[in-house]
Amino acid sequence: ALKTARDKFAREISFQSEDKDVSLAKALLYVAAEDETFMVFNREMDACSFLNEGINVCSSSNAREWDSVEQMPLDGKTISEWLSELDAIAKEVEAELVSRDIGCHLVEVLQAVNLVLFELRGFKRSPVLVDSKHSYLHLVLSFGCGSGKAPFYYFHAFNNMTLLITAILLSIIYIEVCRRLGLTIVGSRVGEDFLIWPQTTYPEELFKVTSGHSLFAVVNGRCVEDPRSMASDLTGSSLLGLEIASNRDIVGIALANLIRFHWKCASRSNLDLMLTSPLRHAHNADEKPNKINKPNVPLLRPQDLKLAIMASERLLILQPHNWALRRDHGMMLYYNREYGKAVQELSICMAFAPEEEAELLEPFVEKLHLMRLESSWKSLGHTASM
Repeated sequence: ALKTARDKFAREISFQSEDKDVSLAKALLYVAAEDETFMVFNREMDACSFLNEGINVCSSSNAREWDSVEQMPLDGKTISEWLSELDAIAKEVEAELVSRDIGCHLVEVLQAVNLVLFELRGFKRSPVLVDSKHSYLHLVLSFGCGSGKAPFYYFHAFNNMTLLITAILLSIIYIEVCRRLGLTIVGSRVGEDFLIWPQTTYPEELFKVTSGHSLFAVVNGRCVEDPRSMASDLTGSSLLGLEIASNRDIVGIALANLIRFHWKCASRSNLDLMLTSPLRHAHNADEKPNKINKPNVPLLRPQDLKLAIMASERLLILQPHNWALRRDHGMMLYYNREYGKAVQELSICMAFAPEEEAELLEPFVEKLHLMRLESSWKSLGHTASM
């Protein structure tokens, strides 16, 4: 199922098809299916290890080989059933418009979408990813499937297990629901925010204030009215100058969020650790070596690190020539002690990176070559240090 889900994802975002044919929801549900399969496998392996040690455990997972990834349940529903959930939200919006005898004017449609998402289904926006429940589309949808009493709270601290939705996933739900209503929503990065708005030839209309808020604020929330946000400076004219994100770009933003989230989880016991920290140590011989080289130091959580690597692999399918992404991917492989793969990725990165970055990478890659040889040497039963 791991390979099947990855293949389905790669096919969905393939550059051989037109961008308009890329389904945001389907691509992210394939991401969730692959990660869920990996986590279930890990739980089963842990259970087997305990049994081998004579410890009785009750496995909570029902791992099995599915005939297809489409049949695999994600939080109780298949991929097609989660897509149907988006259809159901769109039908709720249509019903709301009919019940109020409102036509299809743009403002009324968007107000109805907001009513269904934020009041009836209880979604709330969050600028920060704080929980895996907000990392995957099906989990976000599952918390908006009930009444408006779903337990969503504002973010206070990274360790709080709150149920808030990052702007990008909520934007994707917004885009998918509006697409089902025949309304095209586009989006763009503005500073730290991802903003969306209905495609229109008269963008200045989006900034006209009625009932205390502009249509742009109705769609994006309070961030566009916050004077500290770059979004607050936008006008109809400046909106035309923004680069519209493609469907593939939006999938890429969601994956980048996933990488950051899992890296934070993996390095939670070392919050000051950066992916590129070892590069500085390799370049400056006078500095103390990074503590990852010390034996028996459980520096990173292996499952979260692997999930970050998997998200990075998917993003590289979308952005194969992004040298910074490939550098970070190579560094995660290094932390995972996959030295051979790390050397390969960082060597490719050096070919694309600016000269000063390549010079920074070179001594570290040389060090990795030695570490790979030492690792191979030890695997053959030799304990002497090289």
